[in-house]
Amino acid sequence: MTESASETVSGSVSAAAAETGSGTDDGVRRITRDELRTLFLFESLTDEQLDWLVRAGHVEAVEEGRVFAEGDEATCCYVLMTGGLRMCKLLQGEEVEINRSTQRGVYAGAFNAFFGADDRKGYTASMYVLEPSEFFVVDAAAMAEMMNTWFPMAVHLIEGFVMGMQRTNETMGQRERLLALGSLSAGLTHELNNPAAAAVRAAATLRQRVAGMRSKLAMLADGTLDSTKLHKIVAIQEDAVERVAKARELSPMELSDAEDSLSDWLDDHDVRNSWDVAPVLAAVGLDVPWMEEVLTAVGPEYLEGAVRWLMYTIDTESLMNEIDDSVTRISTLVGAAKQYSQIDRAPYQVVDLRELLKSTMVMMSGKFEGLTVVKELDPDLPPIPAYAAELNQVWTNIIDNAVAAMNGSGTLTIRTKRDGAYAVVMIGDTGPGIPNEIKNRIFEPFFTTKPIGEGTGLGLDISWRIVVKKHHGDLRVDSKPGETWFKIVLPIHPEAEIQAQADLT
Repeated sequence: MTESASETVSGSVSAAAAETGSGTDDGVRRITRDELRTLFLFESLTDEQLDWLVRAGHVEAVEEGRVFAEGDEATCCYVLMTGGLRMCKLLQGEEVEINRSTQRGVYAGAFNAFFGADDRKGYTASMYVLEPSEFFVVDAAAMAEMMNTWFPMAVHLIEGFVMGMQRTNETMGQRERLLALGSLSAGLTHELNNPAAAAVRAAATLRQRVAGMRSKLAMLADGTLDSTKLHKIVAIQEDAVERVAKARELSPMELSDAEDSLSDWLDDHDVRNSWDVAPVLAAVGLDVPWMEEVLTAVGPEYLEGAVRWLMYTIDTESLMNEIDDSVTRISTLVGAAKQYSQIDRAPYQVVDLRELLKSTMVMMSGKFEGLTVVKELDPDLPPIPAYAAELNQVWTNIIDNAVAAMNGSGTLTIRTKRDGAYAVVMIGDTGPGIPNEIKNRIFEPFFTTKPIGEGTGLGLDISWRIVVKKHHGDLRVDSKPGETWFKIVLPIHPEAEIQAQADLT
């Protein structure tokens, strides 16, 4: 579509050739100096510079259709002379129009090739012409030589600015991740502290109860209690243990009535400190008829010792259950932290999005005080290949914004579903919504509505790059007062998605 410019910047063409714009021996139509002056990109250049461009470039007629595709090797710079063009970028496997123009002088193509970095060697968008059009075309290498020779300081300044922005983005991105990690670590520490403290308290009380059981057992088995009665007590003890496991939670009224009945019965049978014993027995559903069985089994002489022993048995079972629950909670939190951080796991792997979301919810649970959390996780959602730890960062960034928007009151909804070849994660909140005037800016780096020092403005930018750039998916937002939804769309088969994008180019 173009020829390489072999001339150097120091080369020149005759003024006559530049003014007439007549065809050259190679049959390629050259632009005239006067024509170049009418294109705003070149209007301030000197005659010598315009002459070089006349010689370096050529006029090219292009029929309606695609001129170049996003990702192709960037070889040419195009300046529109007549006709019209539209620019498109790939988004979730589909081309989305980002600009359309018939303005004479608009430009596209390899205009950033003068930086020389490898990641700027490809076209950053696709260009289509709307109708038969004419372009002034310059080879990318010639344009790069021209820019570096004519405007070396400008090139250095622009490249420095671009590279500086990249380094700033990387540094601030790392800070964003560290801030999120610090916030989650504080929440995790708080969540771990509660069950750990409960386990410690239960273990200390359990030690006292076991010591009391040993003492009462010695009193019951001092030689005056026959083996038949002892076996009956053991049977009653086992029944009490089963009742602890199956005990239902009583209402305050039911519990109060049960305690009063047992306390009266214990007082009637000279069991001391009935106020201390009755609540323990009533909590697991033991009643007066059950206590009558104990009396029959051991007789009045050993009743108090047996009751105390049974109380210690119930207490120890309850304490062991509490320890078990606390340790299980700790194990769950550690497992969630491991799932969230993806420690000891490959960066790219097949993952269950529901498990990633659950681990993130556990890690962030300390922030949900006062909120209603609704989880609607589709059980049929298939696993997908993904960078799990980075997706967890996406959930974290979006959920954190949602929680902040609701300011301690509202409903947070996490929803997953399948939509054809895509897995969809939706995160919604009932906050005030995103104003229309800033909705198009929320994915911009460093844009934030939070007070200075409270937000870097990179959370959604990082999330967008993780979802769109790294996972070939899509990240959208739909917001109105009282309802905001972030929709994360991820391909279930990324290889097919990548191939589909390649076929489009």
